[in-house]
Amino acid sequence: MSGHSKWAQIKRQKGVADAKRGQLFTKLAREIIVAVREGGSNPEANFRLRLVIQKARDSNMPMDNIDRAIKRGSGQAEGASLAEMVLEGYGPSGVAILVRALSDNRNRTLQDVRTIFFRCGGNLGESGCVSWLFDSRGLITVDTKERDAEALALEAIDAGAEDVKIENNFIELYTKPEELERVREALKQKNIPIALAEVSMVPKTMVQLEEKAALQTLKLLDKLEELDEVQSVSSNADFLDSILEKYQSLSPTR
Repeated sequence: MSGHSKWAQIKRQKGVADAKRGQLFTKLAREIIVAVREGGSNPEANFRLRLVIQKARDSNMPMDNIDRAIKRGSGQAEGASLAEMVLEGYGPSGVAILVRALSDNRNRTLQDVRTIFFRCGGNLGESGCVSWLFDSRGLITVDTKERDAEALALEAIDAGAEDVKIENNFIELYTKPEELERVREALKQKNIPIALAEVSMVPKTMVQLEEKAALQTLKLLDKLEELDEVQSVSSNADFLDSILEKYQSLSPTR
């Protein structure tokens, strides 16, 4: 997960992730709607809903938007029926890619995802072709600017993190999915700055790509994430900092 997370972190630091705030809120609203339909509208009794509401608050989503999405999910307000989709495929040089989407039109979303894979040098595969390469894990990203990363890592382990990876200006903490909320709360009580907390599909092994394939893969991941229906994209690509910097210089508006 490290390589893709580094790219996501760079985008957050540059404010690019917030450049399309309306799109971000749309994705979060879809998550809330499906979480409510799956487990009810009470966050105390619905773990998935609790997580996505917290994520929405961390993203500065207005409470009115959150409440409206909860009402749509519980049937108190009209809204299109959403179906969850997990699409799997291969990027350049065979890198594994998992796409999770929430869509009111499965065929349209499938075609849009397929087209992006094709145009970016990859191909959509059959169900199960790459999912076995990933584990569902809790992922917490902590900013380490002006903080001692090693000390933060030790505090995170004390709080219950199973694994810690230290990167430039942030650390990644991994937990069991069911332990994510408890560890997040423990870190919060220690005043540790949390940038992101979510259940994510984390690759068991990473693949480092040569430059051309890496740049193509970054473009593929970006294009997939730009689709309104796509909630998350996971890959087992590990990107060198130099390649991330080059891609960023080639794509200044991304």
